[in-house]
Amino acid sequence: MGLIKTIFFIIFFMYALKFLAKLFAPFLLKKAVNKMQEKAAEQFRNQQPKSTVKDGETVIDKSPTKNTNGKNTVGEYVDFEELD
Repeated sequence: MGLIKTIFFIIFFMYALKFLAKLFAPFLLKKAVNKMQEKAAEQFRNQQPKSTVKDGETVIDKSPTKNTNGKNTVGEYVDFEELD
């Protein structure tokens, strides 16, 4: 009789946990997703530099690169000849 009671309680708790998981899983997942969104937004806000530029002003962030050897660094030019 004790073995049957034990098996019954194990099955009962298994189904109870399954039922409770179905009830509370969406709530817990939603809370976890909201928390991750808040962390991502906070990191994004911390990453953005504070701009002191007024609206309509043009700003160039990158300085031009200087070509030290005086040649075009795009690539090597190859003169092709057409063969008959």
